[in-house]
Amino acid sequence: MKGPVITSYAKAPARTVSAGGVSYAYRELGPKGGIPVVFFVHLAATLDNWDPRIIDPVAKSHHVITFDNQGVGASTGQVPDSIEAMANDAYTFIKALGHEKIDIFSFSLGGMVAQALVLKHPGLVRKLVLTGTGPRGGKDLDKVIGTTYYDVLRATLTRSDAKEFLFFNRDAEGKQAGRAFVKRLQERTADRDAPISIKAFQTQLKAIKKWGRGTPADLSSITQPTLIANGDNDRMVPSILSEDLHRRINGSELIIYPDSGHGGIFQFHEKFAPVAVEFLAR
Repeated sequence: MKGPVITSYAKAPARTVSAGGVSYAYRELGPKGGIPVVFFVHLAATLDNWDPRIIDPVAKSHHVITFDNQGVGASTGQVPDSIEAMANDAYTFIKALGHEKIDIFSFSLGGMVAQALVLKHPGLVRKLVLTGTGPRGGKDLDKVIGTTYYDVLRATLTRSDAKEFLFFNRDAEGKQAGRAFVKRLQERTADRDAPISIKAFQTQLKAIKKWGRGTPADLSSITQPTLIANGDNDRMVPSILSEDLHRRINGSELIIYPDSGHGGIFQFHEKFAPVAVEFLAR
Protein backbone atom coordinates (compact mmCIF):
# COMPACT_ATOMS: atom_id res chain seq x y z
CA MET A 1 0.00 0.00 0.00
CA LYS A 2 1.31 3.42 -0.89
CA GLY A 3 0.82 6.06 1.75
CA PRO A 4 -0.55 9.53 0.99
CA VAL A 5 1.74 11.82 -1.03
CA ILE A 6 3.71 14.20 1.19
CA THR A 7 3.44 17.78 -0.08
CA SER A 8 4.70 19.58 3.02
CA TYR A 9 8.44 20.23 3.14
CA ALA A 10 8.29 20.26 6.94
CA LYS A 11 7.32 16.57 6.79
CA ALA A 12 9.56 15.36 3.94
CA PRO A 13 11.61 12.38 5.13
CA ALA A 14 15.38 12.78 5.49
CA ARG A 15 17.21 10.34 3.21
CA THR A 16 20.72 9.55 2.03
CA VAL A 17 22.21 8.00 -1.10
CA SER A 18 25.84 6.98 -1.57
CA ALA A 19 27.80 7.63 -4.76
CA GLY A 20 31.49 8.11 -5.51
CA GLY A 21 32.40 7.58 -1.88
CA VAL A 22 30.09 10.36 -0.68
CA SER A 23 26.84 10.01 1.26
CA TYR A 24 24.46 12.71 -0.02
CA ALA A 25 21.68 13.92 2.31
CA TYR A 26 18.44 14.71 0.52
CA ARG A 27 14.68 15.02 0.93
CA GLU A 28 11.94 14.26 -1.51
CA LEU A 29 8.26 15.01 -1.60
CA GLY A 30 5.38 15.42 -4.02
CA PRO A 31 3.95 12.88 -6.46
CA LYS A 32 6.51 10.48 -8.01
CA GLY A 33 6.70 9.89 -11.72
CA GLY A 34 7.28 12.56 -14.30
CA ILE A 35 10.36 14.75 -14.37
CA PRO A 36 11.58 15.68 -10.87
CA VAL A 37 12.38 19.27 -9.89
CA VAL A 38 15.78 19.31 -8.19
CA PHE A 39 16.44 22.33 -5.95
CA PHE A 40 19.98 23.78 -5.85
CA VAL A 41 20.49 25.77 -2.65
CA HIS A 42 22.39 28.95 -1.79
CA LEU A 43 25.71 29.82 -0.11
CA ALA A 44 26.08 28.48 3.46
CA ALA A 45 22.71 26.74 3.17
CA THR A 46 21.56 23.24 4.06
CA LEU A 47 18.30 21.37 3.46
CA ASP A 48 16.68 23.53 6.14
CA ASN A 49 17.17 26.75 4.19
CA TRP A 50 14.45 26.25 1.59
CA ASP A 51 11.36 28.37 2.05
CA PRO A 52 8.38 25.99 2.43
CA ARG A 53 6.20 28.63 0.71
CA ILE A 54 8.20 28.00 -2.47
CA ILE A 55 8.71 24.23 -2.12
CA ASP A 56 5.19 23.22 -1.05
CA PRO A 57 3.32 24.77 -4.02
CA VAL A 58 5.74 23.08 -6.45
CA ALA A 59 5.41 19.74 -4.60
CA LYS A 60 1.64 19.72 -5.04
CA SER A 61 2.08 18.70 -8.66
CA HIS A 62 5.77 17.77 -9.02
CA HIS A 63 8.25 15.31 -7.57
CA VAL A 64 10.59 17.63 -5.62
CA ILE A 65 14.13 16.75 -4.53
CA THR A 66 16.32 18.94 -2.31
CA PHE A 67 19.88 17.91 -1.51
CA ASP A 68 23.10 18.85 0.27
CA ASN A 69 26.03 18.81 -2.11
CA GLN A 70 29.31 17.19 -1.03
CA GLY A 71 30.65 18.52 2.29
CA VAL A 72 27.47 20.46 3.13
CA GLY A 73 25.08 19.80 6.04
CA ALA A 74 24.63 16.07 6.60
CA SER A 75 26.38 15.09 3.34
CA THR A 76 29.88 13.66 3.77
CA GLY A 77 33.03 14.61 1.88
CA GLN A 78 34.67 17.99 1.27
CA VAL A 79 33.24 21.08 -0.40
CA PRO A 80 35.21 21.59 -3.64
CA ASP A 81 36.67 25.04 -4.33
CA SER A 82 35.16 25.45 -7.79
CA ILE A 83 31.60 25.77 -9.06
CA GLU A 84 32.34 23.31 -11.88
CA ALA A 85 33.40 20.63 -9.37
CA MET A 86 30.19 21.29 -7.39
CA ALA A 87 28.25 20.72 -10.63
CA ASN A 88 30.08 17.40 -11.11
CA ASP A 89 29.02 16.34 -7.60
CA ALA A 90 25.42 17.37 -8.28
CA TYR A 91 25.51 15.25 -11.45
CA THR A 92 26.83 12.27 -9.45
CA PHE A 93 23.99 12.70 -6.95
CA ILE A 94 21.26 12.96 -9.60
CA LYS A 95 22.57 9.90 -11.44
CA ALA A 96 22.74 7.96 -8.16
CA LEU A 97 18.98 8.49 -7.83
CA GLY A 98 18.56 7.13 -11.36
CA HIS A 99 17.17 10.24 -13.08
CA GLU A 100 17.81 10.77 -16.79
CA LYS A 101 15.99 14.11 -17.07
CA ILE A 102 15.32 16.82 -14.48
CA ASP A 103 14.04 20.34 -14.05
CA ILE A 104 16.21 22.63 -11.94
CA PHE A 105 15.10 25.26 -9.46
CA SER A 106 18.15 27.19 -8.24
CA PHE A 107 18.93 30.14 -6.02
CA SER A 108 22.15 32.17 -5.69
CA LEU A 109 25.21 29.84 -5.50
CA GLY A 110 22.84 27.06 -6.59
CA GLY A 111 22.16 28.99 -9.79
CA MET A 112 25.86 29.10 -10.58
CA VAL A 113 26.15 25.34 -10.04
CA ALA A 114 23.04 24.85 -12.21
CA GLN A 115 24.58 26.85 -15.08
CA ALA A 116 27.80 24.82 -14.93
CA LEU A 117 25.76 21.59 -14.86
CA VAL A 118 23.51 22.45 -17.82
CA LEU A 119 26.49 23.57 -19.93
CA LYS A 120 28.28 20.27 -19.29
CA HIS A 121 25.23 17.97 -19.43
CA PRO A 122 22.62 19.73 -21.59
CA GLY A 123 20.69 16.50 -22.15
CA LEU A 124 20.01 16.13 -18.44
CA VAL A 125 18.01 19.32 -17.99
CA ARG A 126 14.55 20.05 -19.38
CA LYS A 127 13.80 23.40 -17.70
CA LEU A 128 15.82 25.87 -15.70
CA VAL A 129 14.80 28.32 -12.97
CA LEU A 130 17.64 30.71 -12.05
CA THR A 131 16.93 33.05 -9.13
CA GLY A 132 19.21 35.53 -7.34
CA THR A 133 22.18 34.42 -9.39
CA GLY A 134 24.71 35.49 -12.00
CA PRO A 135 26.92 34.20 -14.82
CA ARG A 136 30.58 33.25 -14.63
CA GLY A 137 32.69 36.40 -14.91
CA GLY A 138 29.68 38.52 -13.86
CA LYS A 139 30.48 42.12 -12.88
CA ASP A 140 31.15 42.58 -9.13
CA LEU A 141 30.34 38.95 -8.33
CA ASP A 142 33.72 38.59 -6.66
CA LYS A 143 32.64 41.22 -4.09
CA VAL A 144 30.24 38.71 -2.50
CA ILE A 145 32.81 37.85 0.17
CA GLY A 146 33.10 41.39 1.53
CA THR A 147 29.33 41.91 1.54
CA THR A 148 28.74 38.56 3.22
CA TYR A 149 31.24 39.10 6.05
CA TYR A 150 29.99 42.66 6.61
CA ASP A 151 26.37 41.50 6.94
CA VAL A 152 27.28 38.50 9.10
CA LEU A 153 28.95 40.98 11.46
CA ARG A 154 25.95 43.34 11.41
CA ALA A 155 23.63 40.42 12.18
CA THR A 156 25.84 39.19 15.02
CA LEU A 157 25.85 42.65 16.60
CA THR A 158 22.04 42.82 16.50
CA ARG A 159 21.58 39.14 17.43
CA SER A 160 19.61 38.46 14.26
CA ASP A 161 19.94 36.02 11.38
CA ALA A 162 22.47 37.13 8.73
CA LYS A 163 19.91 36.28 6.02
CA GLU A 164 17.75 39.17 7.24
CA PHE A 165 20.55 41.53 6.18
CA LEU A 166 21.86 39.65 3.15
CA PHE A 167 18.53 38.76 1.54
CA PHE A 168 16.22 41.65 2.40
CA ASN A 169 16.16 45.44 2.26
CA ARG A 170 16.46 47.23 5.58
CA ASP A 171 13.22 49.20 5.13
CA ALA A 172 10.04 48.36 7.08
CA GLU A 173 8.75 45.90 4.43
CA GLY A 174 12.14 44.25 4.04
CA LYS A 175 12.68 43.82 7.77
CA GLN A 176 9.23 42.30 8.17
CA ALA A 177 9.74 39.98 5.19
CA GLY A 178 13.13 38.91 6.55
CA ARG A 179 11.73 38.02 9.97
CA ALA A 180 8.83 36.11 8.40
CA PHE A 181 11.20 34.18 6.11
CA VAL A 182 13.51 33.15 8.98
CA LYS A 183 10.47 32.04 10.98
CA ARG A 184 9.20 29.89 8.08
CA LEU A 185 12.55 28.10 7.98
CA GLN A 186 11.82 26.86 11.52
CA GLU A 187 8.56 25.11 10.58
CA ARG A 188 10.28 21.75 10.33
CA THR A 189 10.91 20.54 13.87
CA ALA A 190 11.98 16.89 13.47
CA ASP A 191 15.03 15.51 11.66
CA ARG A 192 16.62 18.86 10.96
CA ASP A 193 19.83 19.01 8.97
CA ALA A 194 23.34 19.45 10.35
CA PRO A 195 24.58 23.06 10.07
CA ILE A 196 27.23 23.92 7.52
CA SER A 197 30.79 24.09 8.89
CA ILE A 198 32.76 27.36 8.81
CA LYS A 199 35.36 25.66 6.60
CA ALA A 200 32.72 24.54 4.07
CA PHE A 201 31.23 28.05 4.02
CA GLN A 202 34.64 29.65 3.41
CA THR A 203 35.40 27.18 0.61
CA GLN A 204 32.07 28.04 -1.05
CA LEU A 205 32.94 31.74 -0.87
CA LYS A 206 36.30 30.99 -2.52
CA ALA A 207 34.51 29.11 -5.32
CA ILE A 208 32.13 32.05 -5.90
CA LYS A 209 35.06 34.46 -6.06
CA LYS A 210 36.78 32.22 -8.64
CA TRP A 211 33.51 32.04 -10.64
CA GLY A 212 33.16 35.83 -10.50
CA ARG A 213 36.67 36.26 -11.87
CA GLY A 214 36.37 33.46 -14.41
CA THR A 215 36.05 33.73 -18.19
CA PRO A 216 32.40 34.26 -19.18
CA ALA A 217 30.77 31.08 -20.53
CA ASP A 218 28.86 30.94 -23.81
CA LEU A 219 25.31 30.95 -22.49
CA SER A 220 23.80 31.00 -25.99
CA SER A 221 24.17 27.22 -25.93
CA ILE A 222 21.49 27.03 -23.20
CA THR A 223 18.36 26.23 -25.20
CA GLN A 224 16.23 25.02 -22.28
CA PRO A 225 13.21 27.16 -21.34
CA THR A 226 14.63 29.38 -18.58
CA LEU A 227 12.91 31.50 -15.94
CA ILE A 228 15.09 34.14 -14.24
CA ALA A 229 14.03 36.10 -11.15
CA ASN A 230 15.46 38.48 -8.56
CA GLY A 231 14.73 41.56 -6.49
CA ASP A 232 15.69 44.97 -7.90
CA ASN A 233 18.19 45.71 -5.11
CA ASP A 234 20.30 42.57 -4.73
CA ARG A 235 23.43 43.46 -2.73
CA MET A 236 24.92 39.94 -2.90
CA VAL A 237 24.56 39.06 -6.57
CA PRO A 238 23.87 42.41 -8.29
CA SER A 239 20.43 42.55 -9.94
CA ILE A 240 21.96 43.63 -13.27
CA LEU A 241 23.42 40.13 -13.52
CA SER A 242 19.90 38.70 -13.79
CA GLU A 243 19.35 41.05 -16.74
CA ASP A 244 22.70 39.91 -18.15
CA LEU A 245 21.59 36.24 -17.92
CA HIS A 246 18.27 37.13 -19.57
CA ARG A 247 20.04 38.85 -22.46
CA ARG A 248 22.40 35.93 -23.02
CA ILE A 249 19.97 33.00 -22.66
CA ASN A 250 17.75 33.05 -25.73
CA GLY A 251 14.02 33.05 -25.06
CA SER A 252 14.44 33.30 -21.29
CA GLU A 253 11.86 35.06 -19.13
CA LEU A 254 12.84 37.65 -16.52
CA ILE A 255 10.99 38.81 -13.40
CA ILE A 256 12.41 41.57 -11.21
CA TYR A 257 10.47 42.29 -8.02
CA PRO A 258 10.38 45.91 -6.86
CA ASP A 259 11.75 47.14 -3.52
CA SER A 260 13.35 43.82 -2.65
CA GLY A 261 16.81 42.30 -2.42
CA HIS A 262 18.55 38.97 -2.95
CA GLY A 263 15.59 37.18 -1.35
CA GLY A 264 13.02 38.83 -3.61
CA ILE A 265 11.42 35.49 -4.52
CA PHE A 266 10.93 34.75 -0.80
CA GLN A 267 9.58 38.22 -0.04
CA PHE A 268 7.15 37.87 -2.96
CA HIS A 269 6.55 34.12 -2.60
CA GLU A 270 2.78 34.57 -3.03
CA LYS A 271 3.40 35.99 -6.50
CA PHE A 272 6.44 33.96 -7.49
CA ALA A 273 5.43 30.43 -6.45
CA PRO A 274 2.43 30.30 -8.86
CA VAL A 275 4.59 31.69 -11.68
CA ALA A 276 7.23 28.99 -11.07
CA VAL A 277 4.56 26.25 -10.91
CA GLU A 278 2.99 27.46 -14.17
CA PHE A 279 6.42 27.61 -15.86
CA LEU A 280 7.30 24.06 -14.80
CA ALA A 281 3.89 22.74 -15.86
CA ARG A 282 4.16 23.95 -19.48
